[in-house]
Amino acid sequence: MTDGAVLETARVLVAADKFKGSLTAVEVAERVTAGLRRVVPDLRVDTLPVADGGDGTVAAAVAAGFERREVPVTGPLGTPVTAAYAVRDGVAVVEMAEASGLQHLPEGVFAALTATTYGSGELLLAALDAGARTVVFGVGGSATTDGGAGMLAALGVRFLDASGEPVGPGGGALADLVTADFSGLDARFKDVELVLASDVDNPLTGPKGAPAIYGPQKGASPEDVATLDAALAHYAKVLEGPFGAKAAEAALAPGAGAAGGIGYGALVALDAAFRPGIEVMLDVLGFAPALAGATLVITGEGSLDEQTLHGKAPAGVAAAARAAGIEVVAVCGRLLLQPGQLGEAGIRRAYALTELESDPARSMANAGPLLEQVAENIANDFLR
Repeated sequence: MTDGAVLETARVLVAADKFKGSLTAVEVAERVTAGLRRVVPDLRVDTLPVADGGDGTVAAAVAAGFERREVPVTGPLGTPVTAAYAVRDGVAVVEMAEASGLQHLPEGVFAALTATTYGSGELLLAALDAGARTVVFGVGGSATTDGGAGMLAALGVRFLDASGEPVGPGGGALADLVTADFSGLDARFKDVELVLASDVDNPLTGPKGAPAIYGPQKGASPEDVATLDAALAHYAKVLEGPFGAKAAEAALAPGAGAAGGIGYGALVALDAAFRPGIEVMLDVLGFAPALAGATLVITGEGSLDEQTLHGKAPAGVAAAARAAGIEVVAVCGRLLLQPGQLGEAGIRRAYALTELESDPARSMANAGPLLEQVAENIANDFLR
């Protein structure tokens, strides 16, 4: 087949996640498009920035046409922060990291035992106030390990100690929990479809639970992890009062341990439905219609590694494209997967910025221009 015949029919869909610390998903799409068109100036390129429920989810929704709204909420340390959510046609995309994420902590400051998800509850209330009937709740990147108790408190639930006083913020204080009063829970949640979007399927507690697996990255010492695990187990036991066996079942359910256990709070009290984050987001962003007619899909994220294979955005994009019979290549900052692993994920080939600049710091600092060069290479390899 001649070059001309190939190029006349070529249409590329760029559906990549952010390069964390370097480029947003929108910037990745812009740089890839620029590089492709240096080689094929008239190339048809569609862009659909994607996210898997973690940080960057609201930005991806806004890029797909949702309206961005900002509200003041309570940050993980109890101080005010500004958080954004996205809304369109009765559907809201809420990203818990916007309210309760690690990005709201000063550098080097953690609050493993006391960080709260209260602001995430306030963000959900803002979405309901905006008229949302379906809420996609992306959970990831949290600074918290409170089992969603802070979120539920913002929604009207009262968590009381032996003196009938509210327990303090954070997961550590749940050790003092005696009574959980759900009579004040916002009644609107009975009529709202809440989808818990996450790439994490950990249970609430235990060796693979939220404190053990994710606590250390939030500043938890081994002693803190033990404290949090015991406190969350106690929390789930207390919730057997209002919810019976459902409380224990939800603690073991996939997604319960997401974002420091906020998944548990959503599953047990808000009747959330857990779905893999990238699956949900591809539906919300309109991936299927964007894919129609594409001859090549370019996906990617900052690091293609073992985690990518377990529900991250590139794996989800590749699976959907492969099901449609469309070839997929990936771009990334660094590549830690073998060709066989890429092939099993549906990715024909991956292009890493470190192939052009081996120094990680320089690669991140110059990610934009390097990504354009990578895109030129893709165009030469697949579009000519």
